[in-house]
Amino acid sequence: MDDLDRPTRLTSSLAEVTNDTGRVAFCGPYVLSAITGHKVTTIEDLIRDGRHYPQGCNPIVKGTYSEEVANALAHFGYRMTLSESFLGRTRKERPTVWQWMQKPRNAWAHYILAIHKGKEGHWILIKGVKMCDTFTEGKWTFVCDGPHRACRIMEVFEVRKNYDA
Repeated sequence: MDDLDRPTRLTSSLAEVTNDTGRVAFCGPYVLSAITGHKVTTIEDLIRDGRHYPQGCNPIVKGTYSEEVANALAHFGYRMTLSESFLGRTRKERPTVWQWMQKPRNAWAHYILAIHKGKEGHWILIKGVKMCDTFTEGKWTFVCDGPHRACRIMEVFEVRKNYDA
């Protein structure tokens, strides 16, 4: 059975990222790997398939759009919905990750946050009081100890298992 076709298992534990690329992987595949439990190469292959590259062309997946992340999650039986957008505000008016953490939210859902990291956008994954991304090397750490507490949020997506599919 191909790793892409292997069903995902729901567990109460947090899946650490398996970066089997032999190089640095980027935030989109990291976040998807942490949610689904699949290896980064499997996630990158799925994203590349959606980009319709020519046969044999396997570029590194450096940046991902929210639609690509949602499509990859849907492949594994998850649904990603936009729960908050702060794009209508100036950057300084947007809440920080730490401010957002003070708000009530579902402890069982994963939240993908699109944040500002320097001049670039960056994906981080939060579940409960823990976060995971490339800066933590795929390991789950407490948000209060993480590297993104002061980063401004662009959008928040809630991810849940799609039982309707």
